[in-house]
Amino acid sequence: MEQKKISKKTLTKSFHHWFYGNLTCFSQEHMQTFGYLTSMLPIVEELYDNEDDKARSMQTYTAFFNTEPQLGSLIVGITAGLEEARANGATDVDDETINGLRAGLMGPVAGIGDSLIVGTLIPIILGIALGLSTGGSPIGAIFYIIVWNLLAYFGMRFAYFKGYELGDKAVEFLVGPQGQAIRKAISLIGGMVIGAVAATWVPIKTAFQLKDKSGEPYLVLQDKLDSVYPGLLTAIFIVFCWWLMAKKNLSPIKVMLLLVVIAFIGVLVGFFNPGLSY
Repeated sequence: MEQKKISKKTLTKSFHHWFYGNLTCFSQEHMQTFGYLTSMLPIVEELYDNEDDKARSMQTYTAFFNTEPQLGSLIVGITAGLEEARANGATDVDDETINGLRAGLMGPVAGIGDSLIVGTLIPIILGIALGLSTGGSPIGAIFYIIVWNLLAYFGMRFAYFKGYELGDKAVEFLVGPQGQAIRKAISLIGGMVIGAVAATWVPIKTAFQLKDKSGEPYLVLQDKLDSVYPGLLTAIFIVFCWWLMAKKNLSPIKVMLLLVVIAFIGVLVGFFNPGLSY
């Protein structure tokens, strides 16, 4: 019996389906399930001739799926390789094997992807873009759009084909001790990047002063804070926002509204100056 092999054209088509449609029909009930179905459709169409076999294979991918979409292309590539093995009669690859692997990789890949992509890469690119946007220049926005889309496309493509190439060999690396060490390291780097971006682009300053009888200030609070801990107010506000969202489960919109109220009251009582950046 001739061994079936997924063509490069079909793999590329499958990848493009995931790249453009990983959030297809997104809902709280299904998350990325339909995007996954869309990406596996070209694979199943090429591997099977019998319509019943196609339906059986596609049924496998109706199970719930949700992970970080960029790095998640690795999982799609892995299952493409597993589907190829199943089409060639591999007895150790069935619905339970494929769905067990998908479910087992969702969390680790999401942890690495969120820390690496959302927590590190995007803030770095945004920080550079903000610097290029000084004075209202459109170069920053153009830079971000081009660089992010190029990195996302070629990075996801590399992950997809690497997943197909490695197959289930990638599982041990992602969920084993090496994968855990990578997740911890990336989380640490991501925290440092977020802190650096916040310190650079979220300068919060106070206008509070104490004046003598002649009206001359003898205590400028911001100068005292800068001499002891530059950026202290920025750090306090960032930790405060994190505490509200992480510990009190407030949505980002509610946190932003609360900050608007704090800023408004601060200006009224003279703690903030509307002419300052904060």
